[in-house]
Amino acid sequence: MTPAARLSAAIEVIDAIDRQRVPAGNALKEWGTAHRFAGSGDRAAISGLVYDVLRRRASSAWVMDDDTPRARVLGMLKVERNLNADSIATLCDGSRFAPAALSDSEHHALASRSLDGAPAHISGDYPEWLDPHLASVFGDERAEEAIAMAHRAPLDLRVNTLKSNPDKSQKSLAHLGANPTPWSPLGLRIVLDPDARNPGVHSEEDFIKGAVEVQDEGSQLAALLTAAKPGEQVIDLCAGAGGKTLALAAMMQGKGRLIATDHDKRQLAPIYERLSRAGVHNCDVRTPKGPNDTLSDISGSADLVVIDAPCTGTGTWRRNPDAKWRMRPGALEVRIKDQIAVLDRAASLVKPGGRIAYITCSVLAQENGEQVKGFVARHSQFGIVAPAKSVTTLGERGADFAKSVMTSAEGLLMTPRRTGTDGFFVSVLTRR
Repeated sequence: MTPAARLSAAIEVIDAIDRQRVPAGNALKEWGTAHRFAGSGDRAAISGLVYDVLRRRASSAWVMDDDTPRARVLGMLKVERNLNADSIATLCDGSRFAPAALSDSEHHALASRSLDGAPAHISGDYPEWLDPHLASVFGDERAEEAIAMAHRAPLDLRVNTLKSNPDKSQKSLAHLGANPTPWSPLGLRIVLDPDARNPGVHSEEDFIKGAVEVQDEGSQLAALLTAAKPGEQVIDLCAGAGGKTLALAAMMQGKGRLIATDHDKRQLAPIYERLSRAGVHNCDVRTPKGPNDTLSDISGSADLVVIDAPCTGTGTWRRNPDAKWRMRPGALEVRIKDQIAVLDRAASLVKPGGRIAYITCSVLAQENGEQVKGFVARHSQFGIVAPAKSVTTLGERGADFAKSVMTSAEGLLMTPRRTGTDGFFVSVLTRR
């Protein structure tokens, strides 16, 4: 397919998303099924165009002064791909399979309009109702922070030290362009062009043998900041598919007791195969069964309880761009209640001198610092570990990392703009 034909396909998919109100992944899959002639490279390029439109939906429409699928695709080429009006006109020449030629108003908009003077929620590409929430965290820099959350994320890998080491895995994956991540001593990063396919990491020998796992650097750092140690009793209370469980197991070097559980047993389904592949032998997966408490024997004896809390996922917008447009205020209220419940449950599991690591992939204060404040108010036996002390777990990189993150009395906030990671909040609390 030509670049112009790919552009036509992207307009078609965006139109389907609007009309059918379906997630982008579903619309792209349906388009691919109906157009089997399109090769894998074509499908990857079309997918890149579609997701870039979703990332820059509001700003693209603003630039074009029009909110149709075609206008958003054309506007995205200007605001995200940095093409000028003449370059876009070359793609839209009305030839076979190409989009129709630009109208005079479209050419004028592409040549003259910009985001100067646009409201923050337009230039930052997020729902308007979220503006006061982001303003309370980032102030006048909220648009810049949100723009960073609207660019395509790199592919990050965590090296499993139970099976390999960073130097060895980097050499093994050099053909994919893997290089060390800036903060995590265990991370490798593969930077992807806008139209590039995700490399077939799952077919690499290092992945098959458990030497590496796909994990954003921010998630790796969140695990490292828990300071899990060999010989401890550690509970991953919201383990899900097991990403942080695997990281904790490697930090514990196979020594001690690691328990992984989740209130939704369906989320735990992938964890068994992942633990086996990673060579983890000290993890007990506890699946909820009826009304019985799966952790009734742990009361007041855990060294560390890790809460990878259910949240709105606002920190992962660059990976899930259509999710931010589907998000509603009611979802935030539900998540806040879930977080209170899981924090209160963790309090009863920690022994004196033990700690809770509270983690979200959100940038909203209500899910982060405000939750920590509320928890400490309800449980006076807990105190907050100073963020400056937490970063010492990163070794020599800790000091520079501390200068990059947003630091509050309650914890650390990573963002794509500041740390090049997904948005993650981490707070460590100690039971006196």
